[in-house]
Amino acid sequence: MDAPQPSGTTRRRITLTIDRPWCTWGARPTVTIDGVGHPAQWGTGTWAVAESGDTEVGVYLYNRVWRFGAAHATVGTADTLRYRSGVLPLGPGTITPEPTV
Repeated sequence: MDAPQPSGTTRRRITLTIDRPWCTWGARPTVTIDGVGHPAQWGTGTWAVAESGDTEVGVYLYNRVWRFGAAHATVGTADTLRYRSGVLPLGPGTITPEPTV
């Protein structure tokens, strides 16, 4: 039997690249892991997810006026994802798996 892990540790992480859109109007990204929001930065980062089973990953952009570019994906075996919002600060974004090199 495995010993319990200390709080805040996990063996499984995903890499998420958040591409900055051309027109952001001061927007900042937020990543949600199974419905829990986490502030994020533009670029590539890693996120802890559940060790087994599928995990719901979402990203949306917000500024002080509205929220836009929301996208959600269920992560099973994929470990590298890329988020892209729409061209304008309206409508949904997309999360796609990236091939590993």
